[in-house]
Amino acid sequence: MTRQARNSWVVLAPPLPERSGVRDLFREHARTLAALLERDADDAEIDGALEELRNAVPQDDQTTKAVAALSVLTDLARQRWLVRVNPSGEVEVQRPDGQRLDPGQEKARIRRQELVKRDEQLREAATRRFIDSVTSRKGRQLPIYALLRDGRELAASLREVRATPRAARVAALREVVDPYLQLVDADERCVHTNLKLQDVWRYFRHTWTNQYVSTPGRSMAFLVRDRARPNHPVIGIGALGSPIVQIRERDAWIGWHPDAFMEFVRESPSVDLARWLRKTIDTAISEIYVADLYEEDLLSVGAIHAPTPDVVNRLVTYGEEQREKHHRFVSSPEMKRDLRRSRVGDAADHWRERAESHLYKSKRALTLADMLRSRMVLQRHLPGEPDLDGVVELLASTDGDRMVRKVLRKAKADRVGIAMADIIVCGAVAPYSPILGGKLVSMLAASPEIVDAYRRKYVEQESEIASAMAGRPIVRPSELVFLGTTSLYGVGSSQYNRLRMPAERVGGAPGERIEYLQLGRSEAYGTSQFTTSTVDSLVTLVQQSSNGQRVNSIFGEGVSPKLRKIRDGLDRLNFPADALLQHGRSRIVYGIPLARNLREYLLGMDDQPEYLFPLERPSHGTQQIASWWMERWLSKRIESDEVLREVGRHTTVRDGRYLMHGACVRPPVADEDQPALFDEFAY
Repeated sequence: MTRQARNSWVVLAPPLPERSGVRDLFREHARTLAALLERDADDAEIDGALEELRNAVPQDDQTTKAVAALSVLTDLARQRWLVRVNPSGEVEVQRPDGQRLDPGQEKARIRRQELVKRDEQLREAATRRFIDSVTSRKGRQLPIYALLRDGRELAASLREVRATPRAARVAALREVVDPYLQLVDADERCVHTNLKLQDVWRYFRHTWTNQYVSTPGRSMAFLVRDRARPNHPVIGIGALGSPIVQIRERDAWIGWHPDAFMEFVRESPSVDLARWLRKTIDTAISEIYVADLYEEDLLSVGAIHAPTPDVVNRLVTYGEEQREKHHRFVSSPEMKRDLRRSRVGDAADHWRERAESHLYKSKRALTLADMLRSRMVLQRHLPGEPDLDGVVELLASTDGDRMVRKVLRKAKADRVGIAMADIIVCGAVAPYSPILGGKLVSMLAASPEIVDAYRRKYVEQESEIASAMAGRPIVRPSELVFLGTTSLYGVGSSQYNRLRMPAERVGGAPGERIEYLQLGRSEAYGTSQFTTSTVDSLVTLVQQSSNGQRVNSIFGEGVSPKLRKIRDGLDRLNFPADALLQHGRSRIVYGIPLARNLREYLLGMDDQPEYLFPLERPSHGTQQIASWWMERWLSKRIESDEVLREVGRHTTVRDGRYLMHGACVRPPVADEDQPALFDEFAY
């Protein structure tokens, strides 16, 4: 799709009745927004226009639909989508083209998009109560401000180091900044302030430009602290989370995007490919609970080893029926409550109970149908010991092509959530931001200490979906071999740019490097352009529809329940969901490989990763990374008077209620922006 096609005008034609005047109100609101955008009105004026119009919406059965349509249109205008009413009376919108903006304008547009939800969150009563709870002294608990370093003191110390000979600088810098990693445990407290580490991390996360949200799946948060000063101030924060399942640029680079994989195996066919296909299919079938499928006469032991089209068709029909029952009968709170109760007893009983739910009956039947169909294809083309001619014949056939893609998808599903993670939070806090503390935090996110901590945290973790599919506990190896992340802005990331370190510095082999690789640009779909009130109105619209709510926010039901709910709501408004969910933010996709046999391990061809560094002394790796950061970045950064002035700007002097420090959370007020600690410094 060309850029012009992606950025064309699209029609918004909600099914609103003419007779009640609601459709005219929608058109009139569009004209109002177009005029406001023409004169570059601020968000408050745009929001005011919506509130004024909402009071004019008739209170009838069309109210929910009208409010949702008006809210979506207003959010798009707030994000500077163009709005117009064409000569035919249709409302049209056009996504802003960030490619046409200069870098400053594009950053401002994205920042405005992110601040919508971030500021909403900071205005919430629960968030305000949390901030008050950590900024006040309570008994042995010191306020969070005790973990802020005074920028004036840091700048003065760095000026003294600048006067020392270059050969002695790193040793001198160690006396000024001495970083170390601290993993965040939900119940552990800071020994210096008695604050919960989780609360410390959360407070500084609220200073980011984007909204703080918890993520499902695996997660591991950490602090980078400075033992060179009393109370060990916080240098930065980071967190790993379960990776996004599908990123085309990342998957193509790894080699498991279907098209890239098929191109590779056709160019280099091998008997090893056939063995891998057989191994993956056999393992997948062995990890599916089938006792109830036997009882319902859907298959037999013989049918598993020698499947037929009839068996596959029966499983597909059964799986679709169970999926429909799940959507019709499931109660999300009740299911989650029952699952928590059952975990108190025997683990096998818990997973068997979950396997026999409508959701997992459907998933098991459909997955088994796919794998049995794949086994049929493999048996047809490679009935005995595989040979190269048979592999070539398999890859040249239509059913073989389809089968290999299915097996690839299964292999990817087995590894993507356990051997890979996304860096979902990563950056420094003031006054460490101007001295490129973000680069330090970024490299520590890929350190031996983090890899070792991830392994120890999840070494006995039962895989949620795999165990529910198997009806018994399934534990996957917790070997982290790849990290991914994206830039906040699509115009480049000073934090990740040129970020590489010789693996030899942390005990690796000469010539190998640990580095942030640019894998491409991704124009992702998302929901950050919609406010909470708009999301709520779309969800209400779906719930009031004749079909009821189809998305239950149950883990295992599918990817991103929130995204699917919004898509459902947009569909019911007759809005082009694909166009509106593509928020127009081209992000740079980064990958950090941590093992030299990355592709083979991720595909399940190799059983063990070959790490770029040893894991025997993880904390030593952290010290080496800190030394490398001082040599490569900090010792040069302190040469700039402008940088040190910026460092010194963050003081512990109060300006009214707040400290004059960029690491303080300030609830948003009119015409005031929260200092964005994740904004990237030029260098």
